[in-house]
Amino acid sequence: MDGQTAADMLDSAQLGVELGERATLVQFSSAFCQPCRATRRTLSEVAGMVDGVAHVEIDAEAHLTLVRRLRISRTPTVLVLDAAGRIVRRAVGQPRTADVVAALGKAM
Repeated sequence: MDGQTAADMLDSAQLGVELGERATLVQFSSAFCQPCRATRRTLSEVAGMVDGVAHVEIDAEAHLTLVRRLRISRTPTVLVLDAAGRIVRRAVGQPRTADVVAALGKAM
């Protein structure tokens, strides 16, 4: 695993959906989080523009074990996974489209 630990990886069983063929954008959100809605739109748009990229939104409150394991402390938190499920980037707050595209470049 190239020095990666299990805490640095996510798989389809943990996410409840298949990983993207090339990369996956994982968004941790909460119900009353206004920036989460804008983040959802941004990540969905980017996933729609880039072949092989999936966007997964996870309700942080409903997945506390995963939130604790990944040390998610605020929403939105976005993880960028490569094709194997390794976490290659992590950001807290509402991302800009250009930043998401740049992070995907590192994942693919």
